[in-house]
Amino acid sequence: MLRAMRAVRYERYGGPDRLRLVDAPVPAPGPGQVLVRVVASSVNSWDWDLLRGGVLARIVAPRRPAHPVLGADVSGEVVAVGPGGDGTADFAVGDAVWGDLSEAGWGGFAEFVATDAAALRRRPAGLDPIAAAAIPQAGGLAWQALVDVAALRAGERVLIIGAGGGAGTIAVQLARHLGAGEVVAVDRGAKLGMLRDLGATETVEADAADGLFAEAAGSAESGSGRFDVIVDLIAGRPLAEYRRALRPGGRFVIVGGRLRAIARVAATAGRPDAEGRTFRLLAAKPNGGLDELGELVASGALAPVIEEVLPLERAPEALARIGAGTVHGKLVIAP
Repeated sequence: MLRAMRAVRYERYGGPDRLRLVDAPVPAPGPGQVLVRVVASSVNSWDWDLLRGGVLARIVAPRRPAHPVLGADVSGEVVAVGPGGDGTADFAVGDAVWGDLSEAGWGGFAEFVATDAAALRRRPAGLDPIAAAAIPQAGGLAWQALVDVAALRAGERVLIIGAGGGAGTIAVQLARHLGAGEVVAVDRGAKLGMLRDLGATETVEADAADGLFAEAAGSAESGSGRFDVIVDLIAGRPLAEYRRALRPGGRFVIVGGRLRAIARVAATAGRPDAEGRTFRLLAAKPNGGLDELGELVASGALAPVIEEVLPLERAPEALARIGAGTVHGKLVIAP
């Protein structure tokens, strides 16, 4: 019987130095849960926000972390099934699974996690477990922004800002797969070559984005705008700049960014302006688009960008690198 495991925990908000690799009891799955042996888990910016104790984290848990073991993206194998409840009948010991556990207690930075069966999906045959760990949260953001909210159509022009991270690298590939006529990717200069390799038709260094928006605004003055869809993962520009960059009927989707930018978009309530442009804040759902993404990755149509696979004891380093914004795509933790 499994008795002990290693896990990375933190008890107080702060930096990566708060994280500790500890020995802990293997959790027992409760009703509606399964116990998963974690093959891999990936690091997301949300992990960094929770570790640092950002505004939203402290609203939920003002003094101490609500989820002392981080890690929402999990790829692994079912090793025990709880005593019944929603979803447990769908899984058996030995099943390969994956999913986003952000609404099911987190806990992926460990050798085992007991989680709600409803938060998991069967991992498609042919989908590598390491690659699978890099997809759920980042891929879900990309899919929901481009497909569910923006409803991207073939031939349209797309601008993706913050394109070099986990969600952005999938978004660039997904936009090309969906037939976008133009995909402009914005990020740090060191990431631009990677983004061109992924299919971006034009890349712009983040420090030069003012020029890009000025050019797009010039187009807008002629009544055309430049982009049909803008997805911003690190939004911080005035709403008027996005408006001028969009063609009539264009769609702007904010995935993440500064609270002021988020508040401006939320205030529009998604109502179209006089020329049919809409501005929406993505309210992402865990595992949204996961089945479709699994098929695309298993077929080779998409591939998550993984900069490095790290052992569990290097989780603090992984969080520090995510916080610095230098990671090309994703970092994966493999216990």
